[in-house]
Amino acid sequence: MAVAQDLTEDEETVEDSIIEDEDDEAEVEEDEPTDLAEDKEEEDVSGEPEASPSADTTILFVKGEDFPANNIVKFLVGFTNKGTEDFIVESLDASFRYPQDYQFYIQNFTALPLNTVVPPQRQATFEYSFIPAEPMGGRPFGLVINLNYKDLNGNVFQDAVFNQTVTIIEREDGLDGETIFMYMFLAGLGLLVVVGLHQLLESRKRKRPIQKVEMGTSSQNDVDMSWIPQETLNQIMQSRRAYVCLCGKCPSSLPKGSVLNSV
Repeated sequence: MAVAQDLTEDEETVEDSIIEDEDDEAEVEEDEPTDLAEDKEEEDVSGEPEASPSADTTILFVKGEDFPANNIVKFLVGFTNKGTEDFIVESLDASFRYPQDYQFYIQNFTALPLNTVVPPQRQATFEYSFIPAEPMGGRPFGLVINLNYKDLNGNVFQDAVFNQTVTIIEREDGLDGETIFMYMFLAGLGLLVVVGLHQLLESRKRKRPIQKVEMGTSSQNDVDMSWIPQETLNQIMQSRRAYVCLCGKCPSSLPKGSVLNSV
C-alpha cells in the first residue's frame, strides 16, 4: 500500500508539471500574434504608400524606351478609376537611382503638380518629360516613376508606374558645347594672329627709309671730250667760230657784218 501511495503522489506531481507546461505554451502562443501585429503596424507606418486596388495605371514612352543623355525623354501615364469614388491625382515625379541601392538618388527630377479629379469609371492621361544628365551616358541606372493620388477620405496612394534599370545612351550625333567652344576659340586665335602679322608688316614698311639715288654734280652740258684728239677738237671749235653776222640780229657786242673767225 505504501508503494501504491507513493506512485500516486508521483503521478499527481507529473500531471501538475504537464499542466503548467501547457499553460506556458498557451501564453507564448498568445504573445506571438501580438508581436506579429506590432511588426506589421511598424511596417505600415514606415513604408511608402501603395497603389489602390480600385485604380490602374499604364505608361507609354513617346520615342521608345531609349534614354539618350542630354536629350528630352517624354512619356504618357494613363490613370483609370475602377472604383465608385473620385480619385484626386496630385503629382507625378521621376528619378534616377543607384542600381544596387534604390534608396540612393542619382538625379531627382521636379515633381509635376496635377491636382486632377478623376471620377469613377473614367480615365485620364498625363504627360511628363525629363532630360538625363550628360555625364550619365553609357551607364545603367534605376528609373523610378511615381504617380501620387488620394481618395475623398484622405487616403494617400502611390503607384510606381515604372521601376526598372535602364541604360543611358551616349550622344553620337551633332557637336557638343565643348567642341563648339573649342572651334570658336581656335578661329578667334587664328584671326588675332593674322591681324598681328598684318600690323607688323605695316609698321616695318613705315620705318624703312627711301633709298636716294645720287646723281653727282654732273649736268646735261658736261660732256667728257678727253678721248677726242686735239686736232679734231680744234677743227670743231674753228667751225663754230667761222660765222659771219649778216642778218643784223647778232649780239650787240658784234658789229654788223663782222667775221668771227677768218679762214
